[in-house]
Amino acid sequence: MSCGQTILDFGLRSIGIGERLLPRTDFDLCTQFTLIGSGMLWNLYFGFFALLFGFFLANALAVAKAAGPVWLRKPAEWFIFVFRGSPLFIQFFLAYQLFVLLPSAGIEVLGITIATSWLTKAWAGALIVLVLNTAAYSAEIFYGALQSVPKGDLEAADAYGLTGWKKFRRVVWPTMLRLGWPAYTNEAIFLFHATTLVFFSSFPAFAQKGDTLYYASYFADKTFNPFVAYPIAAGYFILLTLLLISLFGLVNQRLNRHLPGSARRIRYRPQLIR
Repeated sequence: MSCGQTILDFGLRSIGIGERLLPRTDFDLCTQFTLIGSGMLWNLYFGFFALLFGFFLANALAVAKAAGPVWLRKPAEWFIFVFRGSPLFIQFFLAYQLFVLLPSAGIEVLGITIATSWLTKAWAGALIVLVLNTAAYSAEIFYGALQSVPKGDLEAADAYGLTGWKKFRRVVWPTMLRLGWPAYTNEAIFLFHATTLVFFSSFPAFAQKGDTLYYASYFADKTFNPFVAYPIAAGYFILLTLLLISLFGLVNQRLNRHLPGSARRIRYRPQLIR
């Protein structure tokens, strides 16, 4: 089988398109690169949507934690503390057990039955856990940035007559993002790496077709050689990390476009010596 045919047959297998059965023999590099890359579609799905929903939830939690009323501040503080203080793998396990305990027929609310079985699937249940986890870590980043907004900026906003929502939207929130964005970039990278834990969680994969680590583990077991499949999976994540650094760097430049030069530009500088 040619490499092009292999890509056509297995390139979208992780989402149910293409060959149903995994190859049993002839585990060449093209086959391993194709199937492991196919599994990356699920890692991208988990990472993208967790980052999207988690960003807005993190902003709300950061504002709530910085707010004055105790009824708003305390729940945000406890949420952040619990999800930052407990391991992500245990959160996966507890969430799955909680979702399994829900009635299989659904929950009836005001005469309407709300289905719950979908919560036990990886595409939904695992995503919810990732959203809550990254929201807690990101909220602490944004809270620290919120506390670091220069007092002069706030006084200038007051001098211009900006108050309430307009002051937050035009002065406080952009400054908070600008200060917290480098640290948030690290959280985004960690989140995409953390999506590999879904493979070890109790949540069943879509149609029994898993993510990158699922296929890497399959090839490592079949070939008895983990030094090919796992480095391929790591290579995909390294490329993804470089892409994230580039995209978040562009956003960082946009947030700091009013500053002179490129002193605020995010650069990839691997730490060789601690």
